[in-house]
Amino acid sequence: MKSFIYAVVAATILAAPAVSFAQQSTAPVTRAEVRAELVALEKAGYNPNDWINYPENLQAAQQRVDAERIAQGHAPAVTTSASSQPSVAGS
Repeated sequence: MKSFIYAVVAATILAAPAVSFAQQSTAPVTRAEVRAELVALEKAGYNPNDWINYPENLQAAQQRVDAERIAQGHAPAVTTSASSQPSVAGS
């Protein structure tokens, strides 16, 4: 019985960081927030009609927007764009 309790405690301790990390933001993004982010990306040089250079042009614009926000003392926007996704090349 003791080993079962130890196993449950160990599993709980190991699972706690994963659960807390997954709950970063539960608030949905509004249409106005998405539009504001698109405007900021376009001002940074992103052209949504340039599908030939996608996703490189989006990633470069996102880096410029993030750098500008950091320079102004704001945290960079949390996005799920291609720039924030892990690369599978070389794995």
